[in-house]
Amino acid sequence: MNAVPNSLRNWFIIHFWADILFALPLMFAPAFTLTLFGFPVAETLTARIVAAAFMGIGGTSLLLRDKGIETYRALLVLKIVWSAAAMVGIVLTIIEGTSIFAWGVLGIYLLFFIVWVYYQRKINWQS
Repeated sequence: MNAVPNSLRNWFIIHFWADILFALPLMFAPAFTLTLFGFPVAETLTARIVAAAFMGIGGTSLLLRDKGIETYRALLVLKIVWSAAAMVGIVLTIIEGTSIFAWGVLGIYLLFFIVWVYYQRKINWQS
């Protein structure tokens, strides 16, 4: 398969918007944002590092959305590893006890994980 499916390109744009919508409040108003969603605020550095990761990964989705299949293959691996690692962290945090909002965050990561694995398999099967 030499062509990137248009639906995958669309998912990259959706991913950008999802990441940026979470990143901006975490970067510029981390204490307010964490409190709003029921998370304790011990410090704000971690929230801002998460925001930077969202900006980096989501921004890359937007900036490279018009690239070729090899770029998408590499980015899909990154997105699969990132979302899997994030889900492990979220589940561990849920086990320790946290805001109910963590379940929603887990659901978002699970959705993107499924999308990325689906497209990785689709691209690899057709190559």
